[in-house]
This record gives sequence, structure tokens and C-alpha cells, in this order.
Amino acid sequence: MGEQTHRLSFTMRLARHLSALTLSLALSVWVIPISPASAQKAEKLTRKLVYKENPTYPLELRHAHIGGVVRLEIVISARGTIDSIAPVGGNPVLVEAASAAVRKWKYAPADGETTTLVQITFDPLH
Repeated sequence: MGEQTHRLSFTMRLARHLSALTLSLALSVWVIPISPASAQKAEKLTRKLVYKENPTYPLELRHAHIGGVVRLEIVISARGTIDSIAPVGGNPVLVEAASAAVRKWKYAPADGETTTLVQITFDPLH
């Protein structure tokens, strides 16, 4: 029990000393095309993200050291706005936080809509 308390105390002190920059790095986002037929086609399918809002880490989960990976399948309209978001995996509370941020993202316009898989990692230690 003493070692567990010491580890928790150390983790809490470490969390207090992390900067906002470190937190933004912990919320890393990858945009991956769902099914490119070839590398050349993948370049055409990949849409340029022109505005990205980072998700807000729910305080209750961060303080409880609960993190994880959220995967969302998003449909981007030809205009570059998010048409729909479908959760593929992740903690439901984190999915909600990630979806709220992704809904505000804007992509470069294209000839048609694009379906993309987005992965967001929530790390309570960063």
C-alpha cells in the first residue's frame, strides 16, 4: 500500500508540472484515408486540414488517470465541413469530447465528399 501511495503521489506531482504544450502534444491526431487503392490515389483522397480544434480532456477522466484512443470515421463534404461522425472505438466519454472538437474541423474543398478515419489519443500523464 505504501508503494502504491508513493507512486500515486509522484504521478500527481508530475501531472501538476506538465505544461500546456505537453498536453497539446498528448492529444495527437492522425488523419488516415480509409481504403486507398494506391499511394498515388491516397494523395488524392487525403484532404488538407485547414482548421483543427484540439479536444478538451474531460477533467474527471484526467484526474482519475483514464485515457485511451478514440477512433472516429468522419465524412467530409465537398465544401470541407464535417457531414457526419461515427465512433469506431474508444471510451464513450472520450468519444464525446473528441467528436465535439472534430465537428468544428474544416478541410480544403474538393470535388466530392471524403471518408476518413481519425485517431485521437488522450494521455492523462501528459
